[in-house]
Amino acid sequence: MTLQSGRKHLKAHQRGVDGAALSQLVVTIPTALISLAVVSFASSLFNPVLGLLLPVLWLLSGPLVFHRSAEAAIARYVLRMRRPTPAEAERLGAVWEEVTRRAGVNQGTYELWVQERAELNATAAAGHIVGVTRHALERLPNSRLAAVLAHELGHHVGGHTWAGMLADWYALPARTVWRLITTGLLLLLGSRNVAGIACGGCLSVTFVWFVYVLTFTESMWWLTLPVAIGPFVVAWLHRRAECRADDYAAGLGFGDELMTVLAEEHQAQTMPPVPAAPPAPYEPYGLSAPPAPPQPAEPEPAAHPAVRGAHSRFEARLQHLQRSTAARHRPIGQP
Repeated sequence: MTLQSGRKHLKAHQRGVDGAALSQLVVTIPTALISLAVVSFASSLFNPVLGLLLPVLWLLSGPLVFHRSAEAAIARYVLRMRRPTPAEAERLGAVWEEVTRRAGVNQGTYELWVQERAELNATAAAGHIVGVTRHALERLPNSRLAAVLAHELGHHVGGHTWAGMLADWYALPARTVWRLITTGLLLLLGSRNVAGIACGGCLSVTFVWFVYVLTFTESMWWLTLPVAIGPFVVAWLHRRAECRADDYAAGLGFGDELMTVLAEEHQAQTMPPVPAAPPAPYEPYGLSAPPAPPQPAEPEPAAHPAVRGAHSRFEARLQHLQRSTAARHRPIGQP
């Protein structure tokens, strides 16, 4: 299927930052401050000079994750993507050219990657990466593939990807310490001996007491409260960013195609799985060879947490797009 020419977006620009991206950066500031304290404390254990130098280097390291080589490593080893084959590159290039032309964006600003996953999905990552699954390439016609790519371009233009990458990077030390603490507590509480249970209980009480003192006695509620509610706010901001990217794709003229994709994926998720047909009985005296033993399916790489969750709310995104489309087509003055 060929693409029809569409209009150029009214706010054509290469990249920027919208409210969802800016809010995510603001929400993660308390966690970043805790990460800074963790890096300072860990480095000062080895050398006082390192305690001053390493935190500064860590703060300056954030923009380095947007270097092309660093982004390629993230795409290949974290997101499990690969470069497209010549045939895939030819098709993706034609579709991407139409999307970027409508948006007024330089086609070479972003790099197209392919993810070997048997699901319909696409990903905007780091500062210049747009990934699409092989399943989407095989299943979607060009018009719907363009709608999916336009949605991911909306994430880049809105600043959602680079804001999320910086937020994750500066929250990494704090989250690592939190995982170590929770894992240790779970191991101790899951211990079958009395000493392990007692130790786990003491550590849990100590941790709760520390948070209480930090919040009320030291009057640092401004730090602990945002950290506690931060994950819920970030999840809401992710949903808002999805709607913003959908609106961007619709503004480029891909609204109907994107709604079709969302409707089909929502229907596929809500339909019960079809049971596999029973194998045909084997006749030992027949001429046919015995059936080959079933081969275990090769496990697919798990999706990175950054690209899970937000894209699964197809119904909510579909309803938002339907309301937005109806509002745009409503005559002026009609309620």
